Amino acid sequence: MDTRRTTRALATEAVHAGRDDLAGLGLHAPPIDLSTTYPSYDSRAEAARIDAFATSGAEPDGPPVYGRLGNPTVARFETALARLEGTESAVAFASGMAALSAVLLVRGSMGLRHVVAVRPLYGCSDHLLTAGLLGSEVTWTDPAGVADALRPDTGLVLVESPANPTLAEIDLRAVAHACGSVPLLVDNTFATPVLQRPAEDGARLVLHSATKYLGGHGDVLAGVVACDEEFAGRLRQVRFATGGVLHPLAGYLLLRGLSTLPVRVRAASANAAELAARLADDPRVDRVHYPAIGGAMVSFEVHGDPHEVIAGVRLITPAVSLGSVDSLIQHPASISHRIVDAGDRRDAGVGDRLLRLSVGLEDVEDLWADLDSALGERAGTPARPEELAGAEG
Repeated sequence: MDTRRTTRALATEAVHAGRDDLAGLGLHAPPIDLSTTYPSYDSRAEAARIDAFATSGAEPDGPPVYGRLGNPTVARFETALARLEGTESAVAFASGMAALSAVLLVRGSMGLRHVVAVRPLYGCSDHLLTAGLLGSEVTWTDPAGVADALRPDTGLVLVESPANPTLAEIDLRAVAHACGSVPLLVDNTFATPVLQRPAEDGARLVLHSATKYLGGHGDVLAGVVACDEEFAGRLRQVRFATGGVLHPLAGYLLLRGLSTLPVRVRAASANAAELAARLADDPRVDRVHYPAIGGAMVSFEVHGDPHEVIAGVRLITPAVSLGSVDSLIQHPASISHRIVDAGDRRDAGVGDRLLRLSVGLEDVEDLWADLDSALGERAGTPARPEELAGAEG
């Protein structure tokens, strides 16, 4: 009798999803298909397949047609990510912002241009909504106000939990209930499916900046939306029309990154929890933000000048982005959330003394030694208002 399990643990899925057919093909490593176009001698059949795609956005049966419709290497990553998030499908894009833009275009094409959103969000997501660059209109609210903010033309509710950069958490199940029939999109970039799977709490759409933890090595730009197949079809149609496709080499790197995702997230999270505890006990630090769900992100507010801390690190890299194997630190008010109106930024908890730390896989004692040195005496001395000018909006 075959006693093998019918369901697989997340760690197993991370290694094998999107690769299940390789042994049958006589391969061990996934192939990289760099073709932009594919030969076909049956143009009538090609016409029928393109008609079918135009109708539903379903992936064409048989061999690929053109790189903008889809790519076999990218499809492997999409299959794997959908399995990890527990959704029917996933659609990959050239960046996280391209992925979010595609979602807004899908809903806008249906006359549903109104978005309800909860701050804070990633700064560029905030800007995309506030500026109405894609014709959307946004109502900002807190989680408790989502139901009251809905309108007949509301096409989307957008939240990020843990949020960038304050790490504020939201009860996703409660928000999903408040959304009713309106799709809830959860930006799951910080948590990853290792720590939470929003679809299990009622989210219809799960967004990742795959540049971050999914890739994990700071060498790929990508975005992905995990969702049901109906919505995936519409996203593929937008991707085809707008050209926001993911390069197959990036798809390969992402698939490789997923194989170590659980190990990386758990190891980096252990480092982050230890650093958060030490920072909380440090008199040079005013406040520490670390989510109950855990994770590898820590935000903290210093008593002194945050710019001095940025200038003082030597092991930790002062740079934007996050989720890499190495640790990164940045000042959100100056960089990632600079594009958000200063008043809105502060109302959302993104203060001028807040620093965001993406904790990597280095030895925690080495990381603490670097932070301790960077905090130094100068960082413990309150900065004058003019010294914080670089953080002002």
